[in-house]
Amino acid sequence: MVEAALSLREEYWEEFELEDEGITYLYEHLLENETPLTSEELTPLVIEQRIEREKEALEKKRLDGKDIYAPKETYEVGQGLVFPALDWQKGEVIDIRAGENPEFGEFQVIKVQFEEGRERELASELEEHTLNEPLKAAQTESLDVEKVLQKNAPQLVECVEQGLEDRSEFVCIAGRWFPRALLLDINIGHLNLAEAVLDMNDGGPLSTKELIDQVELDPDVHPTLVEFSMDMALQEDDRFDEVGPAGIVAWYLKTMEPDGVQEIPLYLEYAPIDYDKSSLTDEMLDLACLLDDELSSIEGEQPLPEEEVEVCLIFPHWRAGTLPLSDRIQHLFPTAYEAPRIRFALIDGDTDESFPGWVVREDRYVYGLRDWYLEKGLIPGGTVRIRQGGEPGEIIVEADGSRTTKNWMRTVLVGSDQEVVFAMLKQIVSAAYKERLAIVVPDVEAIDAVWEHNKENPPPFEEIVVDIVRELAKINPQGHVHIAELYAAVNIIRRCPPGPLMALLENRPWFEHVGDLHFRFEDS
Repeated sequence: MVEAALSLREEYWEEFELEDEGITYLYEHLLENETPLTSEELTPLVIEQRIEREKEALEKKRLDGKDIYAPKETYEVGQGLVFPALDWQKGEVIDIRAGENPEFGEFQVIKVQFEEGRERELASELEEHTLNEPLKAAQTESLDVEKVLQKNAPQLVECVEQGLEDRSEFVCIAGRWFPRALLLDINIGHLNLAEAVLDMNDGGPLSTKELIDQVELDPDVHPTLVEFSMDMALQEDDRFDEVGPAGIVAWYLKTMEPDGVQEIPLYLEYAPIDYDKSSLTDEMLDLACLLDDELSSIEGEQPLPEEEVEVCLIFPHWRAGTLPLSDRIQHLFPTAYEAPRIRFALIDGDTDESFPGWVVREDRYVYGLRDWYLEKGLIPGGTVRIRQGGEPGEIIVEADGSRTTKNWMRTVLVGSDQEVVFAMLKQIVSAAYKERLAIVVPDVEAIDAVWEHNKENPPPFEEIVVDIVRELAKINPQGHVHIAELYAAVNIIRRCPPGPLMALLENRPWFEHVGDLHFRFEDS
């Protein structure tokens, strides 16, 4: 059996783009099957189609209009041939004579002149010969669908998505693609009924099927087609929000979503501060990673995913009832193909009680824990353990509140002039905390008033830092402040990730580094 090695150039799949031919192929496939598919499901189809096209092109180019030589065939003088067993050399028949070998019976001998000039005699009209077996096309990894996807899947899926996004004949819902031409007409009456159904169910979430069961639609149409058409109509109506995690479509009324989901809470609003990242030391970068601030953008090697993560709350997240979606934490929470907000179930690890949570992807926080924080007696600096539950979309949260103690704690107070001061006071604490980040807030409403005032009249960032360094230094016998303590204290009155704060300490001469990330303010 002859093998013909076919191969594409090395960079072929790195330069792949979805062409009109591939788009037409996918469109016809979706029309025929009437089943929406994800980009990941469509990509192998278009790659297989492209490989078949390229294999045909390679074969045609290799033959160059000539016939493949097989000993059983009859040839004529002047006929061009290709010889797979001779590394695909090409030649022309220049003479034919009768064969002389009683062992093989009657056959012919053709004389072939090859392109490089040499001549060779070969058998023809000979029925029994190994070269008569069918040609087998051996292929390299570049023409193997599985190998191509193993090596290039993310990039190829992205190319398919980009190609389809530019074509109006396709629609995409929750990551699944479908031809627009097949969509049913879902009218305003159907959508009004869906709104009423969601309203009676506290806003949702409800699956598309649950909505369809209560909306009058043609029962004789393919169920998948009905469901996808309904999804498309709901998506294009501003009253509805798709809030399901990846692989699950669930609908919610936007007007009934919590305020902290529709708009970023005041305490998490951040006015970006320019700073020189290159000025941060390795120690500072390591600390920034440990602080789990969702606003931090720390380049370099990412930590390996952990099955359980302990996060320490700063005041903004404690007050807003949120968790940061930092690089170390976000893998634990549900994701989605498109939905900017994802509703899921939070489970109290001690009581198994379930309560709703929301992932706000764009702003990188999880909402819905305020009452739970208060119930568990958590304070700013308190710790929460997070892990995935037994069911998809379930997240277990735990806080260690096994004993109540009375300790000297860093405490924030607000004067009548709205000046913020810090003091060490005896406080009763009933949940675990990180000492450097822990700050007790006896009067939350007074701190809220500071935030409202600063929103209208924001003081300069450096002024805030200098004032707080002075305050914290007063309650430290050594007269200096650790970066983590300063970070927690600054966030009592202004949202700020660790990076700008660290850069300010490093670049101003009046902040003196006294070792181990401790700084002293030099009034002189």
